[in-house]
Amino acid sequence: MMVKNLFQPIGVVSSDKKYRYETPRQGVLAEETISVISLLPHQNFEQALENLDGFERIWVIYQFHLNDNWKPKVTPPRHTRKKIGVFATRAPYRPNPIGMSCVRLLKVEGLKIYITESDILDGSPVLDIKPYLPYSDSFPEVKTGWVKSGVENKFEVLFESVAEEKMKWLKQHVGINLRSFTRLQLEFNPTDNSRKRIESSENEFILSYRTWRITYAVNEGDSIVVVGDISTGYSKNDLKKGEHDSYGDKDIHREFMKFFVKKA
Repeated sequence: MMVKNLFQPIGVVSSDKKYRYETPRQGVLAEETISVISLLPHQNFEQALENLDGFERIWVIYQFHLNDNWKPKVTPPRHTRKKIGVFATRAPYRPNPIGMSCVRLLKVEGLKIYITESDILDGSPVLDIKPYLPYSDSFPEVKTGWVKSGVENKFEVLFESVAEEKMKWLKQHVGINLRSFTRLQLEFNPTDNSRKRIESSENEFILSYRTWRITYAVNEGDSIVVVGDISTGYSKNDLKKGEHDSYGDKDIHREFMKFFVKKA
């Protein structure tokens, strides 16, 4: 007999990763940006958190809150181009939209749990937290089916100073972590335009992030990607006053261009 259970979230994740395409495929591939799990007050969770800070890693069970449907088969972002049964993947399109991530625990302060190496999106409801135990949770020699080692053909992503400066400006003024997004998109298959918004011209490539454009070059022999510049995806005519602003971001593009034209 099937029994329905109603689970209540115990807290929520705050992260600078707000969109699906900003998050890594696995948490260990993420940069060391800090996310915070805020547990609900007045639930006696203070006692439940006792002794957790002695662990270096924890399992976070959470809800894929942006998903409203599931798929029996999905196309993984790496390793294969074939459709795979969803139960043989980590894809979020599941009958019950439940995620599980092993993250690095930094500290516990009151009802706040600070974590890093996380692939959990901002606003994700947290259902449970458990400690990671290497002796029972790690089996490095087991078979992994259709999944390869995970680090083959990985590119080193380098950033020119101009690109670094513009990414820093965007993070400060808009809250966009473009550096993290760029690294995640380009460290594997940096020229694959079948799954990414990439345009190419001779030896130059352009990756799109919403209305922003990331220019980069690829050295296949040394497995290096060099990100050279960040620019607006709007034309001069697009940015004229009075033009329709469907994304509501043209003012920040104008400010961005004005600032960096002055610097030049």
